[in-house]
Amino acid sequence: MLVDGEARFVSERRRFHTALLASGVLTVSDNGVASNADSGSKASKAYALHIAKMLNSETGVRRLAGQTSGGQFEQLCADFLSATFPRLEHLRPGNWTIRKIGGRGPGAGVAQYEQYRHLVELTRAVEENPSLRTVLGNGYAIAPDVVVSRAPVADDEINTPALLVDGSVATRASLRAAVQPQEILHAVISCKWTLRSDRAQNARSEALNLIRNRKGRLPHIAVVTGEPTPARISSLALGTGDLDCVYHFALPELIDAVQADGGGDTAELLDTMIQGNRLKDIADLPLDLAV
Repeated sequence: MLVDGEARFVSERRRFHTALLASGVLTVSDNGVASNADSGSKASKAYALHIAKMLNSETGVRRLAGQTSGGQFEQLCADFLSATFPRLEHLRPGNWTIRKIGGRGPGAGVAQYEQYRHLVELTRAVEENPSLRTVLGNGYAIAPDVVVSRAPVADDEINTPALLVDGSVATRASLRAAVQPQEILHAVISCKWTLRSDRAQNARSEALNLIRNRKGRLPHIAVVTGEPTPARISSLALGTGDLDCVYHFALPELIDAVQADGGGDTAELLDTMIQGNRLKDIADLPLDLAV
């Protein structure tokens, strides 16, 4: 619901949090443990409960199974981007598609996009000659959570202001539908409701595989997480070279939770990530994708 005079991104951020609560992804048990908390960590439980209370979570709601909550979180992140990024068409025009990738089959990965279409032939070669797998590994099999892609543009649209291209020039430009039909991968979003060491490394591995296997422009590579513990977030956010940035599902609320718990070294770590442009709120993501 849009409140009069309220910024659109404020209302969509609230709608995103409401959906997390309504779907059972974000819950609080009868004994006060939020669904994104590590029950073995006092700090994790404190931060997660504080965030949940700020987002008006009720206690006693049934918690979804881990795999189910992960898939639902991915869908809700895709829904949030679908409700916000297209609003920036005046800043980043284009025919955009935002979707959650379902499954892990041959059609689910990045090979359907222009920069990675050569991976179709690579997959076919490995299927015909399994011994190649020992040499190539499986780094080419990339199936992201949420993707943003742009359709190639017809020459009539390119030539709207004047005759800019014809059949004799720019004959290999990826943006031209007359040259190639595949959508262009604009962004890959990895969605992690919580972060454990293995999940953090999976996101980094996927990012590095996207970088190494592309032919053409590198898409934006980002992670959205609901992890309440700054130390675990830092396993992804600190460092550069693979991920653009990590986005938290409720960063202002996390900052408030850490301050309420006394701040200290944890507050300093959180500030380091924020001031270093390595950690942002999910509301920042659509604007960053418009760059």
